Amino acid sequence: MLSLDDSWVWDFWLADDGTDHHLFFLHAPMSLGDESRRHRAARIGHAVSTDLVRWELRDAPFSVGSAGAFDETATWTGNVLQGPDGIWRMFYTGSRFLAGEPHMANIETVGMATSVDLSTWTKHPGPVTSADARWYETWGTSSWKEEAWRDPWVFADPEGDGFHMLVTARANHGDLNDRGVVGHAVSTDLSTWEVRPPLSQPGAGFAHVEVLQVAQVGDRCVLVFSCSADATTTARAVDHPNVGTWAMLVDSPTGPFDLSQARPLTSESLYSGRLVQRRDESWALLAFHNDRTPEGFRSAISDPIPFSISPQGEIDLHEIAAAHS
Repeated sequence: MLSLDDSWVWDFWLADDGTDHHLFFLHAPMSLGDESRRHRAARIGHAVSTDLVRWELRDAPFSVGSAGAFDETATWTGNVLQGPDGIWRMFYTGSRFLAGEPHMANIETVGMATSVDLSTWTKHPGPVTSADARWYETWGTSSWKEEAWRDPWVFADPEGDGFHMLVTARANHGDLNDRGVVGHAVSTDLSTWEVRPPLSQPGAGFAHVEVLQVAQVGDRCVLVFSCSADATTTARAVDHPNVGTWAMLVDSPTGPFDLSQARPLTSESLYSGRLVQRRDESWALLAFHNDRTPEGFRSAISDPIPFSISPQGEIDLHEIAAAHS
């Protein structure tokens, strides 16, 4: 489990270089006092492990941008993949807040950094994608608190036709608390991106679908995302009042996705779940402990929780009690 004595840790993503698992995670200092301030102060940290349990901290990959940059306030969730050229690319969320505290209005866009070794990173001019008003809600077109375009998940097309980016986004129509969709962009070279219509429709009961991931587990493809009850419609919250991470089997990693079919995978105490394949080729879920105690907010990234999909297509998260120990 990864925790820091003086900082909150939460969303994260992983890369595997064949020897080490590299964990990139969000963190912010507890000296802020109020944990709700952590989002504005979020920075990306880095740790490595051979077993996904014991972690060694490394230097941070990079910090926020200069004044006026798309990532001038905070750097948020992303993912890492290695391109055909052997270069590692990190796609991450840049957050630019529009006013000082306590206002939370911000514009989210996706930036990119590159590395040859997963340790030394070079940020590229950005953003590389942003919400397109033809399909997506943009700032000022509704009363929503932000322009949502974050948590990129980038992967190679299974048929070899370039690359796809899934993004936490909101449709530009529908009930305010029911606009969460899977944003979509495509690229042939991982550098130039074309934003396309969403791969899901609003009306599935989610205000947003965060920390998206698609994974091929055996012969099954699964979509994982997170959304707490306070960001769902009343009907979905009544049916599922205590959910952190959701999952659903899908026919293809490139959609389309019927988010109404998503089912609970964890309680709200385990948020931002990510699937990872271990050295023995088994699968596990990591998530961050989203614990609110009388002493305040405490967070840590969990140890691996065994994950499997039965031949009948039933998703099984084993030993869930261990994640709360």
